[in-house]
Amino acid sequence: MYQPFFQLSQPPFSIAPDPRYLFMSERHREALAHLLFGLKGGGGFVLLTGEIGAGKTTVCRLFLEQIPARCNVAYLFNPKQSVTELLQSICDEFNIKVSPRNDAAVTVKDFIDPLNTFLLRTHAVKQNNILIIDEAQNLSADVLEQLRLLTNLETNERKLLQIILIGQPELRTMLDRPELEQLAQRVIARFHLAALSEGETAQYIAHRLAVAGGRNEPLFSERAMRRIHQCARGIPRRINLLCDRALLGAYAAGLRRVDVATIDAAAREVFRLDGVAASSGTLRWRFALAGAVAGAVLLGGVLLGYNRFAAVPVKAAALSPARAAVVAIPPVSVSAPAPATVARVASSAARDLPAAYQRLARLWQLTIGDGEACSALQKENVYCFDGRGLTDLRQLDRPAILTLKDDDGRDYYAVLTGLSAMSANLQIDGIADTVSLAVLARRWNGDFRTLWRGPAGYRTSVSAGARGPVADWLAAQLAVVDGVPTPPDGTLVDERRVRRFQLMQGLKPDGIAGPQTLMRLANAAGLVEPRLQSLSVAARK
Repeated sequence: MYQPFFQLSQPPFSIAPDPRYLFMSERHREALAHLLFGLKGGGGFVLLTGEIGAGKTTVCRLFLEQIPARCNVAYLFNPKQSVTELLQSICDEFNIKVSPRNDAAVTVKDFIDPLNTFLLRTHAVKQNNILIIDEAQNLSADVLEQLRLLTNLETNERKLLQIILIGQPELRTMLDRPELEQLAQRVIARFHLAALSEGETAQYIAHRLAVAGGRNEPLFSERAMRRIHQCARGIPRRINLLCDRALLGAYAAGLRRVDVATIDAAAREVFRLDGVAASSGTLRWRFALAGAVAGAVLLGGVLLGYNRFAAVPVKAAALSPARAAVVAIPPVSVSAPAPATVARVASSAARDLPAAYQRLARLWQLTIGDGEACSALQKENVYCFDGRGLTDLRQLDRPAILTLKDDDGRDYYAVLTGLSAMSANLQIDGIADTVSLAVLARRWNGDFRTLWRGPAGYRTSVSAGARGPVADWLAAQLAVVDGVPTPPDGTLVDERRVRRFQLMQGLKPDGIAGPQTLMRLANAAGLVEPRLQSLSVAARK
């Protein structure tokens, strides 16, 4: 909510992994270089460690984007598995079919043999194979020993499997144990991602403010920058949390520049640093005011938004597997703002949920027939999706039905059609109204329902090995996002590419293209669908 006050177009210190805010310090570049060196190391282990929030995931995401085309990648993000489960996961990641014997229980050999065959076959056609294990500090000793044995799969020239372990500092301690000495000797490259220096912390903050549209004048004093580094210990995620809270406190106090006193108070709020001395007796009322203002705005974790939305209607025809054409359609008009008056006691018409669905469907140029709305919309290949919070909704970037409560505690319904950093545009019983987010928070618990259009032939989530129209659509949109030629129809789903897209979007990288992945992919590929409309400053005056 403080963005307009500081003349920022976006939240500068979100902890979401937005690639636009990537800041590559010298340490991050060196960590990436170690991973890339591991690709040419002829097998064995590569080790990347770092504190929580130091940027290991950022480095891994960049590494995945730079892996050569002739590399097969298996990425495991849940290492708490038994030896058999781990081998099964590796085979699944490499799309290796395992045929256990019918007369006996599954054994380690049932996975090792087909894995070895796969590695030899791919080596013969000059392909490399990489296994990446995230959160590797959670691996048990017997699983680590099995991983060591996997590096015994080799030819006369090189080992067939490169293993990259990414984890917290305790992973280094684990590998120092005597029983894991043989594994430690096979580590060909290791790097510990240290925290940012004081100078790098200042550069990091300046970089994120610049990406968020900040002006040349600094928002933090030099002393405040030094205190941020002290309190956050140079850890990027901690810097984000601290700076975000400090800007909120400065906004509440009407300060155009964040000072040390505000940083100290923010550190106590975010990190519970009771040892941080207060620099001013006025800090208590300053952050009490910030809490009062932000409490309503952040109620239920629902009210973070920024100006990047534009609403357009869309035709009802199902999306073809190829790229959809972008059609210039005038945006939906927004009525002049009325006082922030979301209904205190809702009329019976405002409590009519089917009518709210009809208004939402009209934005898609659809009409709902008889029966339950979501079931009826599926006939048009349009589906309902339930989510929570404006943070989630702004990423999906589409109109939605909000369930509100009037003063009598009864539900009524509004269609959200537009957002700004401070306001929301609603249709309640067909009447457009612009309200502040703080007022909206008093009526809304954060739940919403939106619509999305599935690819032609869509029935369920798309996983590895799928083939058909939905897989063709998925491949075509991924190609648009990557800026590469569209693969021919009939191509199997590239699970690795799906996972990389999910990583870039901050989604769970499971390689399964479910509703959220498909919606975010449609947005990234520029397909024409209804979008939330931005409410300009001029429109709200």
